[in-house]
Amino acid sequence: MNLDRFPRVDLGGCPTPLHPAPRLGEALGLKNLLLKRDDVHPLGVGGNKLRKLEFLLGAAIEAGADTVITFGALQTNHGRQTAAACAKLGLRCELVLTAKVPRDGDAYERSGNVALDHLFGANVHICRDGEETGKTYDRLITEAAAEGRQVATFPVGGSDAVGALGYVAAAQEIAGQLAERGITEARLVAPHASGGTAAGLIVGTADLDRLTLDIACVSHPVDEALDNLSDLTTAASALLGRTPPSLEGLRIDDRTIGPGYGIPTDGTWDAVRLFGRTEGIALDPVYTGKVGAALIAWAAEGHFAADEHVVFLHTGGLPGLYGYAPEFADAVSR
Repeated sequence: MNLDRFPRVDLGGCPTPLHPAPRLGEALGLKNLLLKRDDVHPLGVGGNKLRKLEFLLGAAIEAGADTVITFGALQTNHGRQTAAACAKLGLRCELVLTAKVPRDGDAYERSGNVALDHLFGANVHICRDGEETGKTYDRLITEAAAEGRQVATFPVGGSDAVGALGYVAAAQEIAGQLAERGITEARLVAPHASGGTAAGLIVGTADLDRLTLDIACVSHPVDEALDNLSDLTTAASALLGRTPPSLEGLRIDDRTIGPGYGIPTDGTWDAVRLFGRTEGIALDPVYTGKVGAALIAWAAEGHFAADEHVVFLHTGGLPGLYGYAPEFADAVSR
């Protein structure tokens, strides 16, 4: 798929590493486990949203935008990465954050991603609920118009058709890295939250026999996730002038969500400890920790063939650990 016709900014850092995880693989009984490290991008502490932002910001700058408004939960990784990318490009960044997760305390409200939002120069607007979020957005649009600024608005997680192109490109990148290693087939384990990452991978792998997807839901149950993926894959395919891929047969599992988005389970912390103690790699308690828990469960259930190559997509989120400092400290002391 040729993505050259779409406006795109270069945020650096790609291709991200793909490397073996032998000690983690041994613990899970997986002989050929690899990690795709989208967490080690050099900008803004890394993460998957930077791939989406290359296309979102490319389109925004081409349209003349000088201000970006986007949304998320208080400890949003997307907001932090948007703030960092805007700082690099000299754009004004307005983050409208809503208390979606039932948590409070100094660590969650001021540390982690929130502190980095301020470090990267974003204007942070914290809202109690959806109604206040809407009013804040309307006010920011009105102020921008009065000051002659041009606004680009990005959805939660950067997950729309344009943002999904980032993971269409990533699918091609991963396929190329596998080919360089002489790997003809692999199974890719990835998250579903706002949907842009998973949708881009579904579209990007549609013509790639070497990659099969397993999706772990971290915020929405399977039925809602499939509706979201249907909408996003259809929209992204339309941009590319392609027929949307079928979602029939897609392995998608919501068992590791637990009580809800942003609420870690015991399995989440088990995964954080296992990745840390076998490979020296940090997962976060909201996204990768839950996908890691799914990987552990699937391996225990014999979901993967003995010699199958399995690629775990690490989407970042390290700063979120510090937003969950009390539980994090307890988990790593066990």
